[in-house]
Amino acid sequence: MKSLLAELKKGRILISDGAWGTQLHELGLKPGECPELWNIEHYDDVLGIAKGYIDAGSHMIETNSFGSHPIKLAHYGLKERAYEINKSAAEISRAAAGDDHFVLGSIGPTGVMLAMGEVSEDEVYDGFCVQAKALAEGGSDVICIETMQDGDEAVLAVKAAKESTDCEIMCTFTFAESGTGSFNTMMGLSVADAMEVAKNAGADIIGSNCGNGIEGMVKIVKKIRQTDNTTPVIVQANAGLPVLENGITCFKETPEQMAGKVSELKDAGANIIGGCCGTSPAHIRAMVKAVL
Repeated sequence: MKSLLAELKKGRILISDGAWGTQLHELGLKPGECPELWNIEHYDDVLGIAKGYIDAGSHMIETNSFGSHPIKLAHYGLKERAYEINKSAAEISRAAAGDDHFVLGSIGPTGVMLAMGEVSEDEVYDGFCVQAKALAEGGSDVICIETMQDGDEAVLAVKAAKESTDCEIMCTFTFAESGTGSFNTMMGLSVADAMEVAKNAGADIIGSNCGNGIEGMVKIVKKIRQTDNTTPVIVQANAGLPVLENGITCFKETPEQMAGKVSELKDAGANIIGGCCGTSPAHIRAMVKAVL
């Protein structure tokens, strides 16, 4: 298992990958279909997405496991296949990454509200343990807990990964900007509070993904660095804010536009830069050139 923290200590700005959902839909993923089942039923397609980002210059590749918590998989009748699906996701990305790139085992939110008592904390925690163990077994170097909104759920995910694996752990939240210039999660966590939650739970790398274009991410990194100058920070921005055109959600920020903001992200204090919704290998390729 490789150490991402050791690599970051060398002072380099590293580039992660871009969107997975966009690529899957372009390959034929249908609305209402389970994206993570493609790891088993469309192995070559998923491997092709991972290789596309590696070939574009990504130093690390995520796994196609964002929605693979047993609670989410239950909606597709796949709850009992959670370990298999997560392990397969990691094996695919490991095959694309080879020995000289990092694999980030992706864990997203469950989609349930802990505060509403929809499920127990134990069920959520146990499901995160299943994911983390499978992702580590499949070859992940890092467990990437991402797109979090609820601090309590984030804590359960980080602790599950920490207690179930020897992997390094990153945790990112999604923020929306208010009219006053502040950024908060849907559950009301500020940037500073969310980062503190992640660190206290045991995250090694913190940051933000989704919800903002790269300009918004510059602001978020600056807010992180107002209270934390040492913890490595990852940002994965959307290709701009979503726009609805003819009933289709589009992300219109070009690779050149995103790459043009990379220097600002570096100056703000980001250590790992990548893409989220709407980004492609072309966006990653442009970012790689921007950090050279």
